[in-house]
Amino acid sequence: MAERLRILTLNAISHAGLKLLPPERYEVGSHLESPDAILLRSHDMHGMHLPDTVRAVGRAGAGTNNIPVEALSRRGVPVFNAPGANANAVKELVLAGLFIAARNLLPAVRFVEGLNGSDEQLSRLVEDNKKHYAGIELPNRTLGVIGLGRIGSLVAEAAIGLGMNVLGYDPEITVEAAWSLPAQVKKAHSIEEVLKTSEFVTLHVPLTPATRHLIDAERLGLMRHGAVLLNFAREDVADAGAVAAALAAKRLKYYVCDFPSARFNGNPAVAALPHLGASTREAEDNCAVMVATQVRDYLEHGNIRNAVNFPDVVMERESPYRVGIANANVPNMLGQISTAMAAAGLNIHNMLNKSKREMAYTLVDVDSPIAAPLVAALAAIRGVLSVRYLPAQDR
Repeated sequence: MAERLRILTLNAISHAGLKLLPPERYEVGSHLESPDAILLRSHDMHGMHLPDTVRAVGRAGAGTNNIPVEALSRRGVPVFNAPGANANAVKELVLAGLFIAARNLLPAVRFVEGLNGSDEQLSRLVEDNKKHYAGIELPNRTLGVIGLGRIGSLVAEAAIGLGMNVLGYDPEITVEAAWSLPAQVKKAHSIEEVLKTSEFVTLHVPLTPATRHLIDAERLGLMRHGAVLLNFAREDVADAGAVAAALAAKRLKYYVCDFPSARFNGNPAVAALPHLGASTREAEDNCAVMVATQVRDYLEHGNIRNAVNFPDVVMERESPYRVGIANANVPNMLGQISTAMAAAGLNIHNMLNKSKREMAYTLVDVDSPIAAPLVAALAAIRGVLSVRYLPAQDR
């Protein structure tokens, strides 16, 4: 029996996912040396020493800004995530944020918490002061959704169910997301159109250099007076300083977010939650199952699904002898791979190659075993980043 693959966990990963890594094939632990793969949630990997043995990294969640993706790409290591696995959990929290803002729930709760006296005195105080916390109802109000991926689409659908008008914007919407988007969502032509029109705006974009401070002072200045901004995406998608200034100027009525900040502590117009977006048992289970399945499929068969830095490449096995090759997306790579295979006397049974930006990945099934000299010859091709021989295992 082959040596077990070693999976290092940097955070507590749901048992629902870990049980998909059978102990006869995998050794899983939080203090393993020389791991074949790493599973994590929020642990910051930047600055962490990554052994040369690491072949894959799996994030049990959607965002990967806590992972050195570019450095791993240069080593030919895919970084998997679990897009959509926590979408319902985040959607429900966004809805909670809408209700918190629309009904002034936080200041109302704070008011009640500060009451003292008998029941009769409390009743009198409540009747005298409840007018200060009167809110609005959501039907016929306009919700602007910036980012129409899985979470944004679910939020839009739920808001429509509440009777809201929904205006959505996403310049990079996928075909799959476009098909799943409710027909009642009106498509905006720009972020500016969303901000000018909406009474509530919710953000659902990943944090990238292009989206950092996407909502800045200039764009906040376009929002309607008394509007509400909800940020359950990433903290730096909104410029905290600009948000604070917009709140002080009463441009924004509330800022509801999932990211506590010293800048907002004590601000009655801010409802900040302790990063609860994916903190449900169901979301943690879903994320762990998805990422464990993807990492296992890659380690055993070389298939790639939902890697942020690699193309999706999934090929059914037609031979027990397979090799996976990660390389820079440069010309004549397939020709060089085929030539090396032919020189080794191997017949290619099936081959699949795809690229994603500057990264390409190839799976090759051949009709006979692959010897170590061929693996070395493939690895020596200029532009090849990693080569893995993946013979089928009977387990």
